[in-house]
Amino acid sequence: MIPQLERAYDEPHRRYHTRRHIDDCLTRLAAWPDLTGREVRLLTWAIWWHDAVYDPKAADNEARSADLARADLPRLGAAPADVEEVVRLILLTAGHHVPAGDRLGAVLVSIDLSILAADPAAYDAYAQAVRAEYAHVPQDAWRRGRAAVLRRFLDAPAIFADPGFAAAHEADARANLARELASLRSLSVPGQAPG
Repeated sequence: MIPQLERAYDEPHRRYHTRRHIDDCLTRLAAWPDLTGREVRLLTWAIWWHDAVYDPKAADNEARSADLARADLPRLGAAPADVEEVVRLILLTAGHHVPAGDRLGAVLVSIDLSILAADPAAYDAYAQAVRAEYAHVPQDAWRRGRAAVLRRFLDAPAIFADPGFAAAHEADARANLARELASLRSLSVPGQAPG
């Protein structure tokens, strides 16, 4: 892999969006059924580059990551059509909304969000790591913003865009999200200790 990409995932401000997240996503991809060799290659590139730029204070990380992939992948021999498909896939991770019928987008977004369905201890470690990445945000603002994100996921008809993945993992993800949301609510009750 490109050394600058490896270095990006080692940046000191990262706690969750690290090489471990990439490795976990690649492990999920390796076990995914019914993908062609080209699809695996495209998804592998999209996984590697989707968080290449990660600045918790910025709103354009996915766009900048996509731009980096557009610059880097031709040097690895990627065909122009493949580069543009990887760019498209990366941009889907900004809002995790996948158009109907977009199979590869559904796979990538489901893999990227798979931590939401982890066992409770792993999910809690993820939530703490994301909070550490946003340490610059005051607690009240964090609580409100994070709660809004969690509610958006919980209000969606499905968290995971891939139907098979959703069937297997949706309930676990919803349980984790609801538990974290309840914890954030308890932090906002005056005089109550965090749960």
